[in-house]
Amino acid sequence: QVQLVESGGGSAQAGDSLRLSCAFSGGTFSNYCIAWYRQAPGKEREFVGAMAWSGGTRWYSDSAKGRFSVSRDDAKKTAYLEMNSLTPEDTAVYYCAVDKNYVKVRQDPEYWGQGTQVTVSS
Repeated sequence: QVQLVESGGGSAQAGDSLRLSCAFSGGTFSNYCIAWYRQAPGKEREFVGAMAWSGGTRWYSDSAKGRFSVSRDDAKKTAYLEMNSLTPEDTAVYYCAVDKNYVKVRQDPEYWGQGTQVTVSS
């Protein structure tokens, strides 16, 4: 069974950077497309960014474009979300997710992590 464990969340100041990690187990990581989502208090979960298989296309939400970067290390079975120029509006629980389909990973991924909290203060 695929399992995903996020880490790297915490508190930050506006303008800071954070890098989230997502450790994958229970399958062949290179077969999966990866995605990051977030859910702010009182709001629905939203798509942040995604990456197809290694070396593949990346997609980003408008709010993430230019500030966030999705990457992966297939040898380490780990996905990353690099977040720069953080603002208080980025405060949310961040989730990684995987799916073998590059469309479905951006809409309704099959597997989800438990989430990691990111809090940005001004």
